Order: sequence, then C-alpha cells, then structure tokens
Amino acid sequence: KDFGGKLYLEFGGKLFDDYHASRVLPGFEPDSKIQILKNLRDEAEIVIVISADDIERNKQRGDLGITYDDDTLRLIDAFRLIGLFVGSVSITHYRGQRTADNFRKRLEALGVKVYLQHWIPDYPENISLIISDDGFGKNDYIETEKSLVVVTAPGPGSGKMAACLSQLYHEHKRGIKSGYAKFETFPIWNLPLRHPVNLAYEAATADLDDINMIDPYHLDAYGETTVNYNRDVEIFPVLNTMFNRIYGASPYKSPTDMAVNMAGYCITDDSACRRASEQEIIRRYYQSACSVRLGFSEQSEVYKQEILMNQLGISINDRPVVGAALKKAEETGAPALAMQLPTGKIVTGKTSSLLGASAACLLNALKDLADIDDDVMLLSPDIIEPIQHLKIAHMGNNNPRLHTDEILIALSVCAATDERADRALDALSRLRNCEAHSTVILSSVDKNTFQRLGVNLTSEPKYQVKKLYHAN
Repeated sequence: KDFGGKLYLEFGGKLFDDYHASRVLPGFEPDSKIQILKNLRDEAEIVIVISADDIERNKQRGDLGITYDDDTLRLIDAFRLIGLFVGSVSITHYRGQRTADNFRKRLEALGVKVYLQHWIPDYPENISLIISDDGFGKNDYIETEKSLVVVTAPGPGSGKMAACLSQLYHEHKRGIKSGYAKFETFPIWNLPLRHPVNLAYEAATADLDDINMIDPYHLDAYGETTVNYNRDVEIFPVLNTMFNRIYGASPYKSPTDMAVNMAGYCITDDSACRRASEQEIIRRYYQSACSVRLGFSEQSEVYKQEILMNQLGISINDRPVVGAALKKAEETGAPALAMQLPTGKIVTGKTSSLLGASAACLLNALKDLADIDDDVMLLSPDIIEPIQHLKIAHMGNNNPRLHTDEILIALSVCAATDERADRALDALSRLRNCEAHSTVILSSVDKNTFQRLGVNLTSEPKYQVKKLYHAN
C-alpha cells in the first residue's frame, strides 16, 4: 500500500529446492519460501528472470545438474503445479545472443510470454544513462496483472533487481505507482561479517565474485553495523536516485532497509550452523576444483575458496570422508568412494571387475543401515554378469562395471524373492544428507543417482583415466 498498491518483490536464492540454505541452516526446509507464496497465490504472479549470458555458456545448477534454461522450464511447471500464475520470462543482459534468441522462440512456441532486458554499458555506475530512455527505457515493458509481482531466477547474478528497477522506470512513465522490496536469505544481515553461514554464501557465489561487506549506508544512517553484499551496495545509489526522481524521496536509507530477512532470528543452535557451513565451504571448494578441471571455471574461483577456508582455519582434512576415500584408493590402487552414515560410521567402496567404487559403496552403506552382515552378497555374480554382457555386447559400452542406478534396479528385482534385498531398499531413504567423497570425477549417471538420494557428494578433481574426452 505504501507503493500505491503494487510491489515488485525480488526473491533472492531459490524458491524451490533451496538446498544450500537447508545445508547451512539445519532444519531449514528447501521449499520454505514457496510455502509463503502459496498463501499469496490469489494476488501474486511470477516473473522468471534468466541471463542471456548464462544461456550462452550453458550455466548449470550445481545441485540439480541441469542448465539454467532447462531449469526455467522446470520452474514454470513447478509454479503452475501449485497454482501460482507465471506471467512471463524476462531475458536479461541481452546483446543479440543467438542462443538467447533460440530460447525465446522456444518459450514463445510453448505459449510463454518473453521480454528482453538489454545490456546497459557501465552498469551500475553510470546512473544518468541507466535511468534514461537509452538505459532502462530500451528494455521491454513487462505486462503484469497482479498487485504482487514476484521476480525470481534459476540462480544468482541473473539480473533480478535490474529487471525490477526497469519496471519501476517504465511504470512511472505510464503513471503507475509501484515499489520494490527484496526477500533475501543470504547474507544474513544480523550475523557477523565473517560468520561461517555468511562465508558459505560467498563460497556459493564464488563464480560471481560476490563479497560480503558492512553496509556503509546503514551504518551512516543508523549507526548500526549490518552485513550485505557488494552487488546490492553497488546498485543502491541507482535505486535511491530512482525513488527520489519518481516519488521525491526514497523509502530506503540503505540496502539492508529494502530486504526482508528474519533468518538470523530463527537460529537456535549457532554451533550447529557454524559446523554445517564449514562443511559446505569445503564441499564448494571441491565443486569449484572439479569445475576448473571440466573447463567450466577459472582457477581464481578455487583460490577464493581456499581463502575462505583459511579464514575459518579449516581444510579438506576436516571432511572425514576425504581421508577415508583416499586411503582406500591407496590400498587398492584404484578409484574408491567413502560415505559417512547417519551414525557417523564411514563405509567405503572399491573398484572391482563387477562394480564401480560408487556402486560398491552404495551396497555397503545399505547393508550397514539394514543390519545385513558385511559378508552377505546382496547381488551375486549370476545377477551382475548378464547385465554386464548386455552393456558390452548390445549397448556399446566399454566399461562393464555396474553403475549405481544399475545396481539399484538389480537390487529391486532381487527384492521380490530376497528379504535382505528388500530390507536394503527400504534403507535408501536413510541416505539423505549423508556425506560422500570419490577419488575421481564420477559419471553423470552416478552423480545424478547420489543427488536424487540426497547424498552430499564431492570428488577429487581428476578422472579415472587419462583421456581428452570423457563420456557421461
């Protein structure tokens, strides 16, 4: 109401499947934010923002293993499934990229409205250009229907805030009074700057060069120290100038003012959040290292993760499954994988002629959780060898060893006649939130299986074999 009855609400982070938040804030449900929106479905519509640059480089969600453009389609389906209206998709940072044009055509063929937000030179420093017909004025005006417009994206750095500010500019020119606010989980403004939870946010956005910082505007206005991050602090003069030009005064005195974030007040066990965040930073280090090995990231990203670990006095040795996996690999002379179970016990898997290390470790974990003796063979060679023959003789595979998805299918078949196999399958749900580490980069099949089971997997940044091409 303070903004004339219309609000653009930027949702930072992820609305669905916010696994980062659930990992660093134990007890936080991955879909907590979507539960809030479900109560506002009658007055809210969704605008999904995706950067043309992210489309161009096939940027992927690390937690789901899908590209941002595919995730945009997934999000549209997910929002519609729970009764939320998706008004349109806005492609930001647009400079005529062919891949962005193709994605636009794909969306329009599916009946989705698409708008373009153009790249603006010297953004966000050149305020006079940004707030002009040659800046925001060149962008498409996004037609909206509801009083609450929720602006979200597949990931950070997509241009959500710029899309919101562009809308304020266009609506002011049309005589429509509207406002802007931000629902942001990280960084948590009332935690210390170097708190592990906030540093874990820096680790998660290392590819964007996000840096947590004291909000200088809030300190100047209120004499209170709060934490924000560089992109919001950099864009605040643009937002402030726009409000001053439109309304004669800005409702916000600082970036912290414009954000809705009460997560810090919900922390009841600070030490648990600290430990969880330290583990997340180590996982992010391995994720960055593997991304560099795959050619998706620069080495500077790894250096930043190392700096964050040094600031907290932690190392890869603080991730117990790392040492266990490396020890097993050294003993066997082949790739290995280790997994830490809910009890704290660590089980390992080695590479054999029948099974890859991932499949072996998964079977060993299920046997332990189902109280099945270690010497019991859940899958006999009589079951495994015909599958290997199928893979090599008929499916064109070179690797005869069974992947994790294949051993789960085989285990399901055996469960029809074997009570122990049935017990092992029942234990699958207990793998969620377990930690695992592989001594080599796994195939996409194995990575996806662990992901679907909810296992937090890391890998050494190297392949099992020295080849230039590595198939998934």
